[in-house]
Amino acid sequence: VQLQASGGGLVQAGGSLRLSCAASGSIFSTVGMGWYRQAPGKQRELVASIISSGMTRYADSVKGRFTISRDNAKNTVYLQMNSLKPEDTAVYYCAYYGVARTYWGQGTLVTVSS
Repeated sequence: VQLQASGGGLVQAGGSLRLSCAASGSIFSTVGMGWYRQAPGKQRELVASIISSGMTRYADSVKGRFTISRDNAKNTVYLQMNSLKPEDTAVYYCAYYGVARTYWGQGTLVTVSS
């Protein structure tokens, strides 16, 4: 399974960005997909996830600002990020939850300036 993430960039505080992650390869079934982020000097953390039933989960720090969605036909997951804050600055990674293991994308940098 290969994951291609895109959509990162530089944005001012209060702005918006939309991340995309397309999965390709030997995709047979999945529990779901998710977005994680890692800021400098910090551990990678879950931002949002969406499982096969459509149920979503968000980190408390992004609730009400970020929305995860998916297009099953395109094997793509999106992360709409609104009201961005400087503390949202991080490398964002998408994850594909396979049956036997989790696959990771290469990461896309999001920088929010104050």
